[in-house]
Amino acid sequence: MKDQLKKLIQQSLVDLIANGSLPEIDLPEIQIDRTKDKAHGDFACNVAMMLARSAKMNPRQIASFIVDALSDVDFITKVEIAGPGFINFTLSAGSSRQIIKDILAAGSQFGRSQVGAGKRVQVEFVSANPTGPLHVGHGRGATYGSVVSSLLMAAGFDVHREYYVNDAGRQMDILATSVWLRYLEACGEHFTFPSNGYRGDYVQQIAQTLKDKHGDQFLHSVSNIYQFIPEDEPEGGDKEAHIDALIAKAKILLSEQQYRQVFDLGVNTILADIREDLAGFGTDYDEWFSERSLMESGAVDQAIEQLKAANVLYEQGGAWWFKSTDFGDEKDRVVVRDNGQTTYFASDIAYHLNKFQRGFDTVIDIWGADHHGYIPRVKASLTAMNQDEDKLKVLLVQFAVLYRGDEKVAMSTRSGQFVTLRELREEVGKDAARFFYVMRGADQHMDFDLELAKSQSNDNPVYYVQYAYARVCSVFGQLTERGLSWEQAQGEQHLNRLIEDHEQALMSMLARYPEILESAALNHTPHILAHYLTDLARDFHTYYNAHHFIVDDIELSQARLTLISAVKQVIENGLSIMGVSAPEKM
Repeated sequence: MKDQLKKLIQQSLVDLIANGSLPEIDLPEIQIDRTKDKAHGDFACNVAMMLARSAKMNPRQIASFIVDALSDVDFITKVEIAGPGFINFTLSAGSSRQIIKDILAAGSQFGRSQVGAGKRVQVEFVSANPTGPLHVGHGRGATYGSVVSSLLMAAGFDVHREYYVNDAGRQMDILATSVWLRYLEACGEHFTFPSNGYRGDYVQQIAQTLKDKHGDQFLHSVSNIYQFIPEDEPEGGDKEAHIDALIAKAKILLSEQQYRQVFDLGVNTILADIREDLAGFGTDYDEWFSERSLMESGAVDQAIEQLKAANVLYEQGGAWWFKSTDFGDEKDRVVVRDNGQTTYFASDIAYHLNKFQRGFDTVIDIWGADHHGYIPRVKASLTAMNQDEDKLKVLLVQFAVLYRGDEKVAMSTRSGQFVTLRELREEVGKDAARFFYVMRGADQHMDFDLELAKSQSNDNPVYYVQYAYARVCSVFGQLTERGLSWEQAQGEQHLNRLIEDHEQALMSMLARYPEILESAALNHTPHILAHYLTDLARDFHTYYNAHHFIVDDIELSQARLTLISAVKQVIENGLSIMGVSAPEKM
């Protein structure tokens, strides 16, 4: 309906300019908003006030011209000018009922649009280092990224979902060394495990697999390994220097092939677990992009050479630094260390350049909120390589904080103390977890209430919405049990019988779905879809409790069945975009 009103107003403005009532001016984007008070009609437009300055006219006079120039249409019963120049529209009862027919005709496609016009968008999300299982903190980013992707697809964008696999670099070396050290323990060696190693049980399991496959082929004496290794932090040393020295020793004592076997076993085992977790959580990807592939293809070195050619790198202390302060960053950043190794930032520069080279119209990165300071340097690197940094949009997600009762659950991947995403899914279910994760704006702090997520009550929003869907299904089940049937054509023919306030409220709510979907897509705000579904469920439950649907009055009964069929379809459509099921029985 908003689009129809926009077209009407747009045409009236074109006509007014053509006949000289308005001067030749640039027309703004026409905004149509639902009124908060039905006394002011159904929709309001402020275009007259937006044009007043450029047209050098009183906004009420412009509004009057627009109203007079509007074409006559049967879905508008009244147009009024209010306040300083608002144009208020009151829709006909027939237009309100038309939404029911539109929903049932479009089915699963209702609400979808082509506002994206096929523009190519890459959405990269989660991209957690494969150094351990995904935990509940990653679940919010996984849900947010997948729902944002689905919303963009519903709005007509061509979406490419991507996971960036950090399968190279120091953190992965720490993982490989941790696996090797646990392997040595499995072989009977005794030593103090490094404080900066990965300590989770999963590391021991990978180490046992290594031992089962290769026996003692990777075994070296602890005395040889720890010779000349600096003290760890608990002994008053530097934990970073300690683990780095152990990494170097592993690479010396193991052959290149052996080290790669340990490294790959760790990465591939954890990555397979991550893939399985995300698939089970309803989060799928079009591509898993390997950081190692950037290194091996020479893309990282090429990006560094391109930055050198642009004179935005300088050498100091044997390392190469990016002049990110020239682009607004707080300090310059190392891209090549003094030992010749490239940094994670260098790989990230090459990866983003690769994204742009693939021709996406927009690149969306979804990061944890703690990466906020990383945005300026990434955008700076793109600008330095003559790329349009405005094509990169970074959406930040606050990690969810898990509570079990009143107790906050500690989270640390390195120590191995965390609740995995798989454990969360097994405890509360995929549907509840996904719905809860997107109930709040992604940039807002979130406390995840496990007990509420598991409860079957009206206080649990996902249960409340799914129960509305199941209730509609139960009505049609009762209809069948009574030997009756719903005749859609007959129901649509008698929609004029829907005159109750609850019915009018439901039709008004149903009409909002396409605009909610489009707004959620364009603004990357899936929480407004979750809130909408909750509101729609509330209006349906209120209607259900106040009226009977299967009544002796056949025309009224068929009309009501047609209305709740439309409600059922919209709930199903919305839940589908959120990756949440719509169960017929609860």
